[in-house]
Amino acid sequence: METLYLGIVIFLFMLAIFDLLVGVSNDAVNFMNSAVGAKVARYRTIIIVAAVGVFAGAILSNGMMDIARHGIFQPANFSFYEIMCILLAVMVTDVVLLDVFNTLGLPTSTTVSMVFELLGGTFILAILKIIGDETGLLSLGDMMNTEKALSVIMGIFLSVAIAFIAGTLVQYISRIIFSFNYKKHLSWTIGIFGGISVTSLSYFVLIKGLKSAPFMSAESLAWIDQNTTLLVAGCFVFFTLLMQILHWCKVNVFRIIVLLGTFALALAFAGNDLVNFIGVPLAGFSAYTDYVANSNGAGIHDFMMSSLMSSAKTPAIFLFASGIIMVYALATSKKAKNVIKTSVDLARQEEGDEMFGSSALARTIVRRATAINEFMVKVIPAGMRRWIDSRFNKDEVILENGAAFDMVRAAVNLVLSGLLIIIGTTMKLPLSTTYVTFIVAMGSSLADRAWGRESAVYRITGMLSVIGGWFITAFVAFTICALVTAIMFYTSFVGMFIFICVAVFLLVRSNIKYSKKEKAEQQDDTFKRMMASKDKAEVLSLLRLHVKETLTDYINYTEQAYMQVTDGFINEDLKQLKKVMSSTDDQKKMLKKRRRKEILGLRRIPIPIAIEKNTWFHLGSNSCEQMLYCLKRICEPCKEHVDNNFNPISKDCIAEFLPIREELCQLMDRTQTVIENNNYAEADDILVKGDALKNKISALRKQQMNRMQEADSTSLKASMVYLNILQESQELVSIWRHLLRASRFFQGDYVPQEAQMLSLTE
Repeated sequence: METLYLGIVIFLFMLAIFDLLVGVSNDAVNFMNSAVGAKVARYRTIIIVAAVGVFAGAILSNGMMDIARHGIFQPANFSFYEIMCILLAVMVTDVVLLDVFNTLGLPTSTTVSMVFELLGGTFILAILKIIGDETGLLSLGDMMNTEKALSVIMGIFLSVAIAFIAGTLVQYISRIIFSFNYKKHLSWTIGIFGGISVTSLSYFVLIKGLKSAPFMSAESLAWIDQNTTLLVAGCFVFFTLLMQILHWCKVNVFRIIVLLGTFALALAFAGNDLVNFIGVPLAGFSAYTDYVANSNGAGIHDFMMSSLMSSAKTPAIFLFASGIIMVYALATSKKAKNVIKTSVDLARQEEGDEMFGSSALARTIVRRATAINEFMVKVIPAGMRRWIDSRFNKDEVILENGAAFDMVRAAVNLVLSGLLIIIGTTMKLPLSTTYVTFIVAMGSSLADRAWGRESAVYRITGMLSVIGGWFITAFVAFTICALVTAIMFYTSFVGMFIFICVAVFLLVRSNIKYSKKEKAEQQDDTFKRMMASKDKAEVLSLLRLHVKETLTDYINYTEQAYMQVTDGFINEDLKQLKKVMSSTDDQKKMLKKRRRKEILGLRRIPIPIAIEKNTWFHLGSNSCEQMLYCLKRICEPCKEHVDNNFNPISKDCIAEFLPIREELCQLMDRTQTVIENNNYAEADDILVKGDALKNKISALRKQQMNRMQEADSTSLKASMVYLNILQESQELVSIWRHLLRASRFFQGDYVPQEAQMLSLTE
């Protein structure tokens, strides 16, 4: 029996290793997004700074482990078997849940997942124990630490409101002081700003953080408590002078603050969130050692876990090993970059590709905010408005090459987030680092006017999607863990073994699928280079390349889908028709994103060229859209016909249609090749043959209508669908002929004139 539970404890630690790897991938967004978004240093340098902070935080973390031991449940009223059911269910649910969110590229909260998993597992067992209690003396309060659980939940969700308000106000004040052209408005303010920032971080990291360090003696802690005010005042004076001197020495003080803030936030993350990764396995290990040492022959259902009521004394070796694993995960994780990208894109200062669409709620919020802004414009005096606007002049923004926002905002994000998180840590209240850092970044981007009229609806939708994901995390974590715990409770080792196998299988499958997805996805380097370039000639060249890729991709997709849908109708393959319907919807969404990117590129080229190319660009883009609608109009009646098991199309119709289809596809292949090679020598011949093909299809339509007059009623439905295919095929030929013309005039034929325009606008 003991050997089986030793195996479970070992598996808990194995899951803890996976949890550390997955959790750090998810939470890297918390302490790296500001440094990465502002491009304060190379990615490798940022990783090193964050890794040092993570390792230091892991070594100093200890007091927070009590949350997993007795923060949620009352261990004195649970047996060893029941505690092991809860802890194993928590780890199985946690690892899989976090890996799913990482794969989707959405930041979620390790704190929320752990707390709600513990709540779910404890709640279901508490209910089962109360139902089975013959004495009727047990209550939910005896089973769960309801007061502590409520304070933890309130702390987590209140942090959202506090972080957003604080981020908005502090960033607004900071921008008023420094403006976007912050290098011209530093003078003496940078010393004070740097002094406040570094003193704040030093106070919480070195003074508050050291309280839980194992090497600090009681005398040292007492002396720090008695002289806190003096230490803070001394640090402020020293760091203010140091930052001012560094500024005079031409050192970028903001860069120092951001890197120091990254270190501090990484340290706070490790100290605050390490409990989310190893707290549960350590509680399981403690329960196992207590059972082995003190059970005296008592059964696993009778030995109660009163020992977990004591505070955790985590062996240093566990903290050291956890720090090593977290540093390794941070340095090697590819998923971390995916999650960071989501947060950085939502906080981006300039326009660019928007990851999210628009939603009804986001549109309502934007309309209300616009109305409030119009009211404020009427109330605030014109002179004050002009002065405020001068401090928010985006034309003067100083961005590093490829940066999403400037260093002023990065510094505010990190300093403010670090303060809020370490305050929560010192109060032993597990604030969500994800919630705090993400919402601070959203508040500061709002204060920086990064959400313009044309991007606000997308940014708000993205923010609501992420926050919605957090609430889904809480609900799913609670529900799944409760279900898993109940099954394990009733099925004993059989259920435990099955869920262990399921967890391993899901993790392996998830990582294999993510690797395949990563290889399959082509990064849109063309768009990134187009938005980063300051050379208008290069922007035009990259825009042409991007448009060419779009047109060729959609011609290629249309040809393949046309073949699939007609084959599906001829062969009565319902599965294939459904697949085409679904993929066409996906392509419509993708086309919308591509069009937005290309419109942003049009705005970055000289106005005369943009005006000249605008018509051809929209003709090409609309042609792509019309091809998709044409496919939809072909596919829907075919799918309905096959789904209803109506009579198939006649062999005569198939025989006359296939040559037409072959000719259409060959011409589309030629069109794709012409556009891909940017050589339009064959364009006139393709257009002529396309026009001839339209005439052939028109003749077939007339022939089919005559045939329908004489056909029996049993084949009428199939004949109607076939007639629709011919009509839409004729329309499809017209559409790609328009697309060929649009590409021809967008890509070339005016090179000398464009070169002259570019030389005039430089």
